[in-house]
Amino acid sequence: MLLAAHAARLAAVLGAWTLLGRGALGGTLEPGWLLAWALALATTIPASAASSWAAGRVAITVGRLLAERLLAGASRLAPDAFRREGAGGVLARVLESSAVGSLLLGGSIAAGLSVLDLALAGWVLAQGAAGALHVLSYLAFVAVAAIAARTLYVRLRAWTERRLAMTHDLVERMVGHRTRLAQEPPAQWHEEEDAFVEGYLAESRGFDRALLGLSLLPRAWMLVGVLALAPAFVAGSDATSMAIALGGVLLASQAFGALSGGLERLAHAAIALAPVRPLFEAARREEPAGALDVLLAAAPPDPERPVLEARELGYRYAERAEPILRGCTLRLAAGDRVLLEGASGSGKSTLAALLGGLREPTHGLALVDGLDPRSLGAEAWRARVVTVPQFHENHVLSASFGFNGLMGRGWPPEPGDLEALREVCDALGLGSVLDRMPAGFEQVVGEQGWQLSHGERSRLFLARALMQEGTRVWILDESFAALDPVNLERCLRVVLERAPSLIVIAHP
Repeated sequence: MLLAAHAARLAAVLGAWTLLGRGALGGTLEPGWLLAWALALATTIPASAASSWAAGRVAITVGRLLAERLLAGASRLAPDAFRREGAGGVLARVLESSAVGSLLLGGSIAAGLSVLDLALAGWVLAQGAAGALHVLSYLAFVAVAAIAARTLYVRLRAWTERRLAMTHDLVERMVGHRTRLAQEPPAQWHEEEDAFVEGYLAESRGFDRALLGLSLLPRAWMLVGVLALAPAFVAGSDATSMAIALGGVLLASQAFGALSGGLERLAHAAIALAPVRPLFEAARREEPAGALDVLLAAAPPDPERPVLEARELGYRYAERAEPILRGCTLRLAAGDRVLLEGASGSGKSTLAALLGGLREPTHGLALVDGLDPRSLGAEAWRARVVTVPQFHENHVLSASFGFNGLMGRGWPPEPGDLEALREVCDALGLGSVLDRMPAGFEQVVGEQGWQLSHGERSRLFLARALMQEGTRVWILDESFAALDPVNLERCLRVVLERAPSLIVIAHP
């Protein structure tokens, strides 16, 4: 509908010019010609409205699908996808993802419709007084437009990379501002910022020059197109062919204007797509669904079978040549309590992630109740093996205290959920925290839980794990490191009383 409406508008415009030209140049401008001209112009109004409406529908529909795709990709990202990227880099990706939809759609629609305009303008120019010369000049300008668009893309990419680097640097400096206040001499605070700004200005100047060259194309074409009419004018070409050629020049100028704007937005969209591509492609990532009901019906649980088992597990990070884990074997029975100690960087947290189903081993096998992740399914695996990551890798979301406490059980809460959460919080020493909150469980604790202390957040992470139902094994990765001796003893007692099987990771 969009293409048809745009083609109808172009046909109406061309028809109006044809009718007016025949009447004026033929010397017989009768009321009938004027009426036909007015009707052709009036036809452009509903055609333009239909074209705009169809473009809006395309933009809304495709934009919604793109947003859904990016959201699905964000929820299916591998845990290590952006682990080594700072908060500023992640924020830059978010900023680009918010712009990619409008830029891509706006540029695609404008550039696509301008192709029709260019084709029509080329045909009209071929019918005019300077047919061959105009067509050759026109094709040369199309090639110049392609070169200018390529130059703009290269300059824009360099400028965008510099801008995103500045965003990343700014956020990182904001996060570490107190450290700078305490340790960095004030006289040095501006040095790196000045270097970033100077580089950004240099890239901006290059981008502005490239953008200026592309935006001048319509005006340059007008000049060249009119000059190309000079030989035909000197040769005494008839007025009709001269008018057709001049109309073709005007149509081509409008087409180059639309093409320049569309190519600029497409260049922005292509640059913005690069940082969000991992999100877009991650939407294809599917976790194993499993066939738990069928398997359990065929082979009921064996009480003698280990609850959790690892056989020759190994894992290697993509950026490392040597594996961090090799040949790890473990058998955990119901009721077992295991303390796993090791030096920093020895692979304790990696093993916890493998056992908890957060990462897939590069070799070896992990089993829960004798079933592997493919058979059991990712969701069922994580319901049975609850992992509490290290403090810096665990999160309090910008929501209510109750939501954060019941993430592992479900939201909105079922009858009795909040009462059970209150009981767990009291046992962990969080009752006084809830009592001082004006809204209780409805109190929004802020992004990353900034309203809570370090130890209170650690206990909230424990409460979240305790509230998860159907658990077979708990894996606590340095969950007690931030607690004072009194709360450490209290929380450890609660965990030992409630955990069916337990693995605690700690430094020696």
